[in-house]
Amino acid sequence: MATYDLTPRIAPNLDRHLVFPLLEFLQESQLYPDEQILKAKIELLNKTNMVDYAMDIHKSLYRTEEVPQDMIDRRAEVVARLKALEEAAAPLVEFLQNASAMQELRADKQYNLQMLHDRYQIGQEQIEALYQYAKFQFECGNYSGAADYLYQYRGLCNNSERSLSALWGKMAAEILMQNWDIALEELNRLKEIIDSKSFSSPLNQVQSRIWLMHWSLFIFFNNDNGRTQIIDLFNQDKYLNAIQTNAPHLLRYLATAFIVNKRRRPQFKDFIKVIQQEQHSYKDPITEFLACVYVNYDFDEAQKKMKECEEVILNDPFLGKRLEDGNFSNVLLRDEFLENARLFIFETYCRIHQRIDIGVLAEKLNLNFEEAERWIVNLIRNSKLDAKIDSESGTVIMEPSHPNVYEQLIDHTKALSGRTSKSVSQILEHAHAQAAR
Repeated sequence: MATYDLTPRIAPNLDRHLVFPLLEFLQESQLYPDEQILKAKIELLNKTNMVDYAMDIHKSLYRTEEVPQDMIDRRAEVVARLKALEEAAAPLVEFLQNASAMQELRADKQYNLQMLHDRYQIGQEQIEALYQYAKFQFECGNYSGAADYLYQYRGLCNNSERSLSALWGKMAAEILMQNWDIALEELNRLKEIIDSKSFSSPLNQVQSRIWLMHWSLFIFFNNDNGRTQIIDLFNQDKYLNAIQTNAPHLLRYLATAFIVNKRRRPQFKDFIKVIQQEQHSYKDPITEFLACVYVNYDFDEAQKKMKECEEVILNDPFLGKRLEDGNFSNVLLRDEFLENARLFIFETYCRIHQRIDIGVLAEKLNLNFEEAERWIVNLIRNSKLDAKIDSESGTVIMEPSHPNVYEQLIDHTKALSGRTSKSVSQILEHAHAQAAR
């Protein structure tokens, strides 16, 4: 299943610290040899200040208590640099740790800057030192300290680019500490800035949207309402265009969200068209499953893809999250996915056939006859499905339903209007970008 591992595509769009949780997952799932994962970790750590962690992995990888001299020298450099940055930021850090002094701050940033300068001799040099200190703390793996200092820095910073960089760092730190609600707040702040008309350039805007979507995977798949939120973000025209142009592998996560979402959404039909259009640039068992059911009506192939989908989910760092309960471990999203995937097959199959053999249907749903019959009975009982079971012949009989032509016409008109509006906005965006040059 390493064929379907998206880590090589996702990692370049993440801060290197965010790659560590992915490598941890891959190590646990044993998708790659342990030695290969440990070497990847050391390679990543060499570009950070987490020298002690790198030393531990080196010892584990090479089964030795000795570490190379360059690691020892690097550790000394990191400690010296940390001490120097701590001293440079000390006046502002002391102020921020003084509860009574902090009460002098107001909602007015300019007032605060003037007050700090006049009363505490703290100026732009010390504020910049706080940013460098926070960034260094992050590189050392002290995410809690980094998050606190980056938050305080943004309250005093007048440089919009620096402030944006601090916000990215703050979100990364919250993700790594698994503070999902706070991380979601930072995500929404970043989205607002990225989508603003004053953002640096159209090219940077597209790249920032791609980064934001990749980083958001950590948040959405660890948030109770995440599967709805990922559709709300990824399925927006500007974000979906960025996916189709630069990151089609993200279709896996949008497809999964559509499948496990309890409430069927009107955008689903348009998304199936996107899956169909992008088959040449990206496909995996999850996107192929949707194409089998809704494009090719190939239910035998859909059944095969369902089995592959299960493996993809179990080996994906975002989809394969395990819920530990005592001695048992369960992947909740897998169960929801398979249940809804069966429902997709059943609904589509029923639209095509009026009388369905339960034995044939059981095969397509990867269930035995008794399980399939129970599953269909529960489905008919709990939904508005107009069907009944003939136990003697072992068939499901669908009641004929006549499509409302007027409603179909309205749907087609809305879809055409939407596509026209989208085309016009894309042309205007392109024209503005050309004019800006």
